[in-house]
Amino acid sequence: MDRPLIISGPCSAESEVQMISTAKLLAATGRVHLLRAGIWKPRTRPGQYEGAGSEGLKWLISAKKETGLPVATEVANAAHVEACLEAGVDVLWVGARTTVNPFSVQEVADALKGVNIPVLVKNPVNPDLELWIGALERLNRAGITKLAAIHRGFSSFEKGPFRNAPMWDMAIELKTRFPELDIICDPSHIAGERALIPFIAQKALDLDMAGLMIESHIEPSVALSDAKQQVT
Repeated sequence: MDRPLIISGPCSAESEVQMISTAKLLAATGRVHLLRAGIWKPRTRPGQYEGAGSEGLKWLISAKKETGLPVATEVANAAHVEACLEAGVDVLWVGARTTVNPFSVQEVADALKGVNIPVLVKNPVNPDLELWIGALERLNRAGITKLAAIHRGFSSFEKGPFRNAPMWDMAIELKTRFPELDIICDPSHIAGERALIPFIAQKALDLDMAGLMIESHIEPSVALSDAKQQVT
């Protein structure tokens, strides 16, 4: 694949107009390889925007048809997987809150048996390398060979400059143990603040990570989720 692989798009799909407008601008850069958007959003508290649901898949596919960019979204259960496969989503990712739960990962893996679609696995919320590896192994045992990891930082009680502590040593250890595994950095979730994204992205590339997943929005200030960490 091209290096660095650049994955970009809004935290959440909010409307068809938003998705197509964002996708066209991303495609025009000539540097983005994969369009991302969250359809089902696992939020910490109820009442926050939890995504458009299956309706959002139509918007994602419309953006794909308009621009030719392949598309990716997050899945957390078998129903999500089935809806994505039926809609024609090109790449799936397992989010940090799902990676932490082996039952959920196994459900996703079982739903993917016989379908060798590329799957990206985010590190678990907590700094547990074995959970991260375990999720990758469960998917691989289900027949998924197109696997990559996403380093999005880890929750920490210690307050620092970033939303999630990078703990670069965890990503380095994963790469040391599995040299053939591509690791993509998500500087948006590590930073939590758009001004810090370039620093985190450069650090990831300096460490020879395979790519970046950067959240972008047609108008970040009014985004329904993660507004502070999205760029134009």
